[in-house]
Amino acid sequence: MLTLKQTSVKKLFLSVVFIFAFIGCFAQPDGKVTIGNIDSIDSKILHEKRKIWVHVPSSDPGGIYTKQRYPVVYLLDGDAHFYSVVGMIQQLSTVNGNTICPDMIVVGIPNTDRMRDLTPSNDSLVAPTTGGGEKLMEFMEKELMPYIEANYPTQPYKMLIGHSLGGLMVMNAVINHTQMFNSYICIDPSMWYDKQKLLKAGEKIIPKMDFKGISLYLGIANTMEKGMDVKKVVADTASITQHIRSILEMDKFIRSQNPMGLQYASKYYENDNHGSVPLITEYDALHFIFSKYKIDLVMSDYMDSTVDLVAKYVLHYKEVSKLFGFTMKPPEGDMNGMAYQLLQMKQVKKAGGIFKMNVENYPESFNAYDSYGDYFAAIGDKSSAIENFKKALSLKENPESRTKLNKLLE
Repeated sequence: MLTLKQTSVKKLFLSVVFIFAFIGCFAQPDGKVTIGNIDSIDSKILHEKRKIWVHVPSSDPGGIYTKQRYPVVYLLDGDAHFYSVVGMIQQLSTVNGNTICPDMIVVGIPNTDRMRDLTPSNDSLVAPTTGGGEKLMEFMEKELMPYIEANYPTQPYKMLIGHSLGGLMVMNAVINHTQMFNSYICIDPSMWYDKQKLLKAGEKIIPKMDFKGISLYLGIANTMEKGMDVKKVVADTASITQHIRSILEMDKFIRSQNPMGLQYASKYYENDNHGSVPLITEYDALHFIFSKYKIDLVMSDYMDSTVDLVAKYVLHYKEVSKLFGFTMKPPEGDMNGMAYQLLQMKQVKKAGGIFKMNVENYPESFNAYDSYGDYFAAIGDKSSAIENFKKALSLKENPESRTKLNKLLE
């Protein structure tokens, strides 16, 4: 469907020069910019009402495309990291046509008692309420995840992100609840906690585990005193360096074991401290975890009439679907905009292939059929245009398709 109001939505390629540049600008009807809403769950496991912050991607502000379902990011210390993680995922999933990661729902979990919820064992020397981490995991698995899946458009792919004590809980999940999540981002975790109890447990358990389909990225901050470096610090015995020494020990151990099936990467961020490291770690982690998500295309894929562009998209998304464990399709809106631009560039065969692919991928979309009708009208195939406009109207009555159909029937 191509109307004056919708042209900017559909034509996401602005020119041949910027053929890879997709721009997403989402205005809210009330004039406000919002990135999520606050929901809540009455938890029987935690015996309290827990607030959750939820962001659902707004990839179709015009409401003309098929509703999408999304992977889910569960974010510990949600109130501290929600805005930055949502913004980063939006940036990496929508700004460029060759996107780095998919659009994702973000579920931030704010704290009520941080020392209780983000510690997997009790250490009364740290705080009297420590050791509630397993209850939090039970809450997430049995109450939070079912609630999110019942009330939001989710895909069966889950990621857990945590920093500091939250990072400790990420490692607890990796070791003791491995299959709860598909991927983990662990940021400068407090592996020193409770006399390195989780670290020592992991060193016994991890070599025996099968991590098939699991990804883990570890970010390590520079928390050393001046004059120290990562080589010197491992030999240090001062309590002030125990935080980084514990993380470096864990990283060395995981690398030495090369655990079965685990996709693992880590990085030491020399120029970032414990407070600044989350943002850059999350950025690098998303690139690592979704390294196979991006489709590698060049200008000739669009401009060379002998290149089968549709076949490249079909093969890529087939491989990505197998990798991430659920069916992934090229975004309807992106493909729609690409097809219109290809048509404008006189790449008629490629445009037709993309329009057809969209109809096949989104058979319940009135807009996909209406756009395919526009294609046939543009190449002078009146009967096929009529057929597609009629199909669009059978799915949803709308004035644009009706007007174009009536004009062809005159």
